[in-house]
Amino acid sequence: MILFGLREHHTDVRTEMTAGFTTFLAMLYIIPVNASIMSASGMSYDALVTATAVMTIIASVLGGLWANTPIAMSVGMGLNAYFSFGLVKGMGIPWQTALGIVFVSGILYILISMTPLRRWMIATIPMDIKRAVSAGIGAFIAFIGMEQLKLIVHSPATLVTLGDLKDPRLLLGLFGLALAIFLTFKKIRGAFILTIVLTALLAWVSGVEKMPEHFLSMPASMAPVAFELDIPSALTLTLAPVILIFLITDLFDTLGTLTGVGMRADLFHGRNSVPLQRTIEADAAATVLSGLAGVTSTTAFIESAAGVEEGGRTGLTAVVTGLFFILPLFWLPFFQAIPSNAVYPILIVIGVMMFEELQHIDYSDAAVKYSTFFIVLGMPLTYSITDGLLLGALAYVFVRLIQGRFRQIDIAMGVLAAVALLVFFVL
Repeated sequence: MILFGLREHHTDVRTEMTAGFTTFLAMLYIIPVNASIMSASGMSYDALVTATAVMTIIASVLGGLWANTPIAMSVGMGLNAYFSFGLVKGMGIPWQTALGIVFVSGILYILISMTPLRRWMIATIPMDIKRAVSAGIGAFIAFIGMEQLKLIVHSPATLVTLGDLKDPRLLLGLFGLALAIFLTFKKIRGAFILTIVLTALLAWVSGVEKMPEHFLSMPASMAPVAFELDIPSALTLTLAPVILIFLITDLFDTLGTLTGVGMRADLFHGRNSVPLQRTIEADAAATVLSGLAGVTSTTAFIESAAGVEEGGRTGLTAVVTGLFFILPLFWLPFFQAIPSNAVYPILIVIGVMMFEELQHIDYSDAAVKYSTFFIVLGMPLTYSITDGLLLGALAYVFVRLIQGRFRQIDIAMGVLAAVALLVFFVL
C-alpha cells in the first residue's frame, strides 16, 4: 500500500496483517484487566469493556495512520490502578474528577509534544530516576494485585500479613499467577490472555465461579462513563501534582516503549525523528480522547514488540491491531464471567517486568540510591504514585545539598522537590 510505504520498509500486506493479529493477541488481556481495575472505582464494568476496546481501536489506528509505525496503543497499566486505588479509593476523589485529571494531563501532553519542552523534560530528569519510577509503579501495581487476590490482607497488628492459603479463590489466583509466570517464561504468544482464559475455565469447571450461559452479545453502551468527566473539579492547586504525575508517567511510558521497540525494528533515528515525534503526538491526542471516553491515559504498548518480531514495520500493523479490537466488543458475557482472581495475577507479573529496571540503576551515586529507595517503596506503601515520586525528589535534592553539589541538582528534580514541600507541608 502506497499510504504505508510497504515496499520502502521491505514488507508486504500479508506480513503486516500477521504482525497486527499477533500484537492483538498479545494485547487482548487489557480489556478484562482494565475493566476490572477501573470498575473498582465504582464505574460501570460493562461500559468500561466497550470504552477500553474503542479507545484501543482509535489510538492504534490514529498512531498507525499519523506516525506510520507498528506501535499499537491502549489504556496504560499503572495509571489505571492509581486511578482506582490511589485517587478514588485512597484520596476519596470522585471518578468523574479523576477523568478530568486524565483529560487535563492529555491537553498538557499535546502542548508539550509540539514544543521543545518535550525534549527539556526528557533531558532534565535523570535516566536513573525514570527507571526508578518505572520500578516503583511496578511495585505499586504488583502490591495491588496481591491485595486483590487476598494474598496480602490487612492486619491490625502488623498492617499487612499473609492471607488464608486455604481459600479456594486465593488458590485459584495462585494457579493463575504460576501459569502466567510459566507462559511468559516460555515466551508463549498471548501469554496473558491465555492465562486469564485457562484460569477462568478452571474456576468454572471446579465450581468456584459460575460459567456464563452465553459468550456473545451486542456491545454495551459507553454512556455510563463517556463524557462524565468533571474538569473544573480537577483544576485545583491540590490536584496539580496528580496531573503532573499523569503527564510524566504517560510520557515516560511511551518513550520507554518506543525506545525498546524502535531499536528492535530500527524505526527511529535521532531525537528529532519524525515517526517518533508523530507517535508521541498520537499518544497525546488519544489521551485527551481517553478522558472523554471514560478511561485513563493511553500509551504505546510494549506488546507491539510481538508484531515487530513477526515482521511488522509500518503503521498498517497498528491499524490491523486496532481493527481486530472490534471483535471483543461482542464478547461482553465472556468478560463478565471472568473471576477477578483470574485477572489480578497479570498485575503481579507486569509489576515484576517493570521491576527489572532496577538492575540498570547506578547505585554508586548516593542521591540516586536514596531517591530510588523512597520512590520504589514509597509508591506501594503510600498507595500513591504521586507521593512516592515526590518523596524520591525530596531525597534526591536533600542528598545533593549534603554533598555540596547544588549545581548538579537537575531542574526538573528541583521543581518536583519544591512541589513536594508545598504538597506535604503547606496544602
